[in-house]
Amino acid sequence: MLRWYQAKLRTNPLLTQSITTSILFATGDSMAQHLVERRTLKQHDNGRTARMALYGGAVFGPAATKWFGFLTRAVNIKGRPNATIAARVLVDQSVFASCNLFVFLSSMAMLEGTPPQKKLESSYFTALQKNWMVWPAVQAINFKFVPLEHRVLVVNVVSLGWNCYLSYLNSQGEHNEVPQPAE
Repeated sequence: MLRWYQAKLRTNPLLTQSITTSILFATGDSMAQHLVERRTLKQHDNGRTARMALYGGAVFGPAATKWFGFLTRAVNIKGRPNATIAARVLVDQSVFASCNLFVFLSSMAMLEGTPPQKKLESSYFTALQKNWMVWPAVQAINFKFVPLEHRVLVVNVVSLGWNCYLSYLNSQGEHNEVPQPAE
């Protein structure tokens, strides 16, 4: 399976990363619905999972793939590999993370048929603060030890938990209360 994935990364990296991201975003949403919100299978919101999968595959996967390539080419401090990693983390967290959260929350609101402003006002800064508690350390390790072609995959695996959180955060206010599990 790993060899097949490696071959797909070589022949079509953008599509491979996008499909992988779509699947893992949907998985993160399903985890949020069943493990955090304790919904039953009958209560599963397929539309919500589809929105997460769409965002992951159409927006985050391609954006992250291109972003990591850009960071590798553009952010280099000659002869100082640790300073380069720190600079990449700083740029990643100040530019990509903040923009991605903005686009994520706005996109979800629009796909749900609601105006983005309210969702951004209620969730953006909370999500960004939580992001900065998790992702700088993950990205420092990612940039130091993981080859470029596997960085999106590493982010996607860690994102199972993160997307679970984002999906849960995004769904707050979507319904007046979280469905209770059937007894």
